[in-house]
Amino acid sequence: MTATHTRPAHTARQEWATGLTTFGAVILFLVGLLDIFRGIMAIAEDDIFVTTRNYVFEWDLTGWGWIHLVLGALAVIISIGLLKVSVWARVAGVAIAGLVIIANFLSLPYYPVWSVVMIALSGFIIWALCVVQRDNLFDMSGERPPSEERPPHRA
Repeated sequence: MTATHTRPAHTARQEWATGLTTFGAVILFLVGLLDIFRGIMAIAEDDIFVTTRNYVFEWDLTGWGWIHLVLGALAVIISIGLLKVSVWARVAGVAIAGLVIIANFLSLPYYPVWSVVMIALSGFIIWALCVVQRDNLFDMSGERPPSEERPPHRA
């Protein structure tokens, strides 16, 4: 006689939580990718951005480019961790989205519309990652957690 083990039924709350985390991961990936491109543009060619005078946070655009490049690379790496439903990735995702907001706020005079768009997207990321409780998440990688694995069959 064999025992059949099934996975617990998905609840609407768990699916909603998993969807929000996936949303946060995908948007964080896109924000990171766009920040990488913005960083490359600022490092490679300073003529793309508008220069301003008498700005309190005046830096060389190459410096801003490196900041955006590093933040973008970290955001892409963290977004991959979010798809694995890691607690460290949720905490780091909120932190990196906050840093992206600060960096885009400080670079508002150089590219105002784009900075506002990035700030809004990062705000959605923080919201999506903070509103979900850890107990409601499914692992999106398809791997079973150790608690759900089938015990060895004994005859």
